[in-house]
Parts: sequence; structure tokens; C-alpha cells
Amino acid sequence: MESYNNFIGIDIGKFNFVVAQHGFKSVKEYDNTPIGINKFLKEFKKILPQAMCILEPTGGYEMKLLLTLCEKDYFVHRAHTRNVKNFIRSYGNEAKTDKLDAVSLSQYGFERSKSLSKFISPSKEMLKLYELVQRRRDLKQFLVAEKNRFKSPRTETVKNSINTMIELLTGEVELITGEINKLIEAEPGLREKKKILKTIPGIGDILANELLILLPELGKISRREIASLAGLAPISKDSGRMKGYRRTNHGREGIKPSLFLAAMSARNSHSHLKDFYEGLIKRGKSKMVALTALMRKIIVIANAKLKMHATT
Repeated sequence: MESYNNFIGIDIGKFNFVVAQHGFKSVKEYDNTPIGINKFLKEFKKILPQAMCILEPTGGYEMKLLLTLCEKDYFVHRAHTRNVKNFIRSYGNEAKTDKLDAVSLSQYGFERSKSLSKFISPSKEMLKLYELVQRRRDLKQFLVAEKNRFKSPRTETVKNSINTMIELLTGEVELITGEINKLIEAEPGLREKKKILKTIPGIGDILANELLILLPELGKISRREIASLAGLAPISKDSGRMKGYRRTNHGREGIKPSLFLAAMSARNSHSHLKDFYEGLIKRGKSKMVALTALMRKIIVIANAKLKMHATT
């Protein structure tokens, strides 16, 4: 890990971003546009080569600046939101403003610099796939909402309107899904990995796509690390003689709900995963605990299979 002289915290919103340099009281604000980004780069030109920039994911609004910094080979770390929140709370600070968040990010970088990794920019194909997967997930949420509304008694006009939206959203979901499959099929590496993932009971086309795109670390890290990223690593709650109930964390957004559906499918399949689930139930585990363990087993198996593929 290189040593850095400057630590720049950047809080990014839809329309602007706020920049704070560790050790300086002044905070600057820029438009989150190409013009605003160029202005920031120009004003911080002298210190950026020796600086560590720290920002958080903000629903994609950070991508313009993040990728621009990567293109210029500046060090930028995309921090986990929960880690930063816990860091801020450790100082007893409950207030929240864009300026305070930027300052906190610069402090976070200063204190944790030795353990922070550099963000590696994905390829243009992976970025496109990421946007498509996120769009598909949004459309699916809209579709579920419309289907739920259709169940309630309504006038004929409203029912027709909802039905029209359901047909439109269904078509859009199919269109986006087709584009995702097309792009993955065009990439030999992704195509082969998807084929491997689909050999695991419970993992079909959709989940295989999401795992490849939303969890690119799959097959590159340890079983414990991948379980943690997926939000399926059991966290101990022990103190003295008291043995607390193990719980899991949230993990990367979008992964856990999909793995839950995969586990539901796997427990009904004729496979070793069904035997694993039923074995836990026979030992007195609750259905929810057994499903969580099955989710963890699925992601660990997926990680192992892709890791083995990478070494062959």
C-alpha cells in the first residue's frame, strides 16, 4: 500500500457533490456534471496524484466522478455505507449534512487508509450489464406493485389501466432480460461462468446473471469473504457465559433476496441441497435458520466452482 499525503472526502448527490480535504476547514461544492467534475479536477490538480479520494455509493450518482478519477489513475475508494455510518457514530455525531458527510469521509480515509482498497474500474461491457440489471430490478418492483394493486376491488377503468401497465412492464422486463442474456452470451468468460453457476440447484438464468454482475468477486475470494459480502456470514453475539443468537448482516444490495428465492427452489429439488436443508430441520433448526444456511451453502458452492474454473 502506498502512502498518501492528502485525504479527500466526497459526498455525492444527484445534482452536486461536496469535497472536503482532511485537515482543512473549508469545504467546496461542485455541480455533478462534466463541467463541475472538470472544475474539481482543475482546482485539486496539484494534490490529487498524492491523494486518496473516499466516496460512498449513492445509487449510481457517483459513477461519473468515480470513473473519471479511475481514468486518470487517481486513488479512489468506494466505501461501504454501513462502515462509514458506524465510523461517524463512534465519534458521537448524529447530525447529517452534505458538508459533515464529506468531512467524515476525509477523516475515515485518514484513519483507515492502510486497510482501504483502490476501486478498480470495470469494463464498459460490465458497466452496461450493471445498469441493465439495476433497470430490470426496478421494473420488477414496479411490476409487483401493479400486480398487487390489481388484486384489490376497483372500477373497470382502473383495472384496465393497471392491466395495461402490467403488460407494458412485462414486455420491458423481457426486453431488458434478453439484452442481458445477449451481452453475456457474447462474452466467452461470462458465458462459461454462467453455465457453471446454473449447474447448482436453485440457480437459474436470472440469478446467474445477477451473481456475475452484482458480485464480480465471486470465485476470487475466500468462502468466508463471499458469505460476508452476500450478507450470510453469522455474526456472534457472545458475552461471558451468555451465548447470543447468531445473526447475519445485510450484505451487498440485491444479492440476499435473490439467494432466498434460490434456496426456496433448492429445498424443493431432488438434490444434495434438499438433503442438507432437511437434515437441519431434523436437528431442530427453524425453517428460517435452515433456509439461511442453505443460502450460504449455495453462494459458497458457487464461489468454489468458479474458483476451481479459474485455476483450470
